[in-house]
Amino acid sequence: MKKVFLLLVAIGSYVWIFGQSAEVYPTHWWAGMKNPSVQLMIHSPDIGEGSGDVTINYPGVTLRKVHKVESKNYLFADLNISQQAKPGSFKITIKTSGKPLVVNYELKKRREGNGIKFAQGVTSSDFIYLLMPDRFSNGDESNDRIPLMRDQSLNRDSIYLRHGGDMKGVINHLDYLQNLGVTTLWMTPVLENDMPNRTEHGYAFTNHYKIDPRLGGEEAYKALSDSLHKRGMKLIQDAVYNHVGIKHFTVIDPPLRDWLHQWPTFTKPNYKDQTLFDPYFAKRDRKQQVDGWFTDEMPDLNQSNPYVANFLIQHAIYCVEEFGVDGWRIDTYIYCDLDFMNRCNQALADEYPKITEFGEVWVDGTVNEAYFTKNNINTSFKSNLIGVTDFQTLFHGIQPALKEKNGVSNLYQTLSNDILYKNPMNNVIFLDNHDMTRFFSQVGESADKQKIGIQWLLTSRGIPQMYYGTEILMRGFSYPYDGNVRLDFPGGWKNDKISVFTGEGLQTDQQEVLSITKSLANFRKTSSAIKTGKMTQYVPDDGLYVYFRYDNNQTIMCIMNTNNEEKQIDFSRYDERTKGFNMARSVTGKRTYQMNANTSIPGNSMWVLELNK
Repeated sequence: MKKVFLLLVAIGSYVWIFGQSAEVYPTHWWAGMKNPSVQLMIHSPDIGEGSGDVTINYPGVTLRKVHKVESKNYLFADLNISQQAKPGSFKITIKTSGKPLVVNYELKKRREGNGIKFAQGVTSSDFIYLLMPDRFSNGDESNDRIPLMRDQSLNRDSIYLRHGGDMKGVINHLDYLQNLGVTTLWMTPVLENDMPNRTEHGYAFTNHYKIDPRLGGEEAYKALSDSLHKRGMKLIQDAVYNHVGIKHFTVIDPPLRDWLHQWPTFTKPNYKDQTLFDPYFAKRDRKQQVDGWFTDEMPDLNQSNPYVANFLIQHAIYCVEEFGVDGWRIDTYIYCDLDFMNRCNQALADEYPKITEFGEVWVDGTVNEAYFTKNNINTSFKSNLIGVTDFQTLFHGIQPALKEKNGVSNLYQTLSNDILYKNPMNNVIFLDNHDMTRFFSQVGESADKQKIGIQWLLTSRGIPQMYYGTEILMRGFSYPYDGNVRLDFPGGWKNDKISVFTGEGLQTDQQEVLSITKSLANFRKTSSAIKTGKMTQYVPDDGLYVYFRYDNNQTIMCIMNTNNEEKQIDFSRYDERTKGFNMARSVTGKRTYQMNANTSIPGNSMWVLELNK
């Protein structure tokens, strides 16, 4: 992409001819951080043409070094902020070729949360709800279009244009999420995406230090975070370290030629994650996997460049402190520089010991998946990632269980491979997401199979994540149009004839699936066995799969019948876990079962039973 690179430098220089002030990133910092070091990126026309002398006079703040780089429009300044430094403002004076440039900078007081905890991490005790803010609810019509932004689209009839949903819309419906049993909210990215098109998904950042104003901007994000924490709920931020949008200011005006991975012509990844752990890998194959560009609109960041690495790591810390983030979902993890990712994960953990991260690891095979998180594999590289998005229990587990004859054996087999993970309870399990065909469509639009999938999701090991609309049978195939799985949530806009929030217009099947989700998710909140207990699974028998979640205080028996016909249940067959119990009570209904008698479970159904003496 060298020709494109040079063109962008020229355009960037032109844009900055009229600039009069400097932009500094991070835009502010905090007194009392555990790591005293911070590297400021100072961006201003021709700022590097002067002597590069920088003066700071503030107690506790020391200027360690100033870096001139290839672009004359940037300086990087390394600061040390001692524990004695107090919150306050100070001036940064930069000697340029003309008049000295004076920049005001602020050290803020660290977030205390008014007694409300943040950066708490996300665990198997949580239930994550994933939504796309543009498609969930429009709470503030005044920000549907923002003057001067490149994308001025607003058309709910198009699956690719903006629809107007925002964070105010999410705040308005936190009651719904909490009543559903959700403990944790994950939204697709909320950072500024000032791209000319396809801005509804949010994955092409144009400025890391701005929250997209069409979603409500910084104040709306803070308000959402505060609202969640006041309810005892948590916030996950969707992080993208691998790439940015082509309109990002560091692409339009790059600080260095190797800020991005450069190729002679546009080069995609080879989508071979194996090259990162294959003992026989070829260097060119590994390079293409890690350095290739996702699309020609999403340039690949060079995380081995120390300035890029500092920029990204500091931004992660900034977001936790500024917005009260509790955990990270890391996009496109398998395309990142893994040494950098270890460093970034550790930097967050050093500052916030309870915070957790899970990476998008869209691979095929449990060995492949385990490699990218904390694992028991004997390799030279050891990941420190807390957990992954568990595509294996989806593709090789619950999907075949409900789509193939005796496919439930795949689910059993996949879970048996948990020996590879240090702690499989940290993996995020799911039925679908914003990139994938809706689970309801995957299982042939069978409400019964959807119910099984949801019951499995909320009782299996790991951290359950539900994609918005799964609870009311939203449908759609991701191929060839990913917009089909990103449709509007019914009731999120004025004059919607169907509303999930009020129940108006919902069909019987939708009401039943919503009810079972709500019932089981809320039961899960108080179930120690499901949240943190152990698991025992029995070898499937002719499409019948039985597993237990248990601890010293509670035993939950899960019976999944993937056959079309009913199957007999002999509780004594599972006496390793059922011994000593006499009664089994359905946690999603009112039925109880005597365990000394055989009974039958209907076809295409699942029972979640609490055992009692």
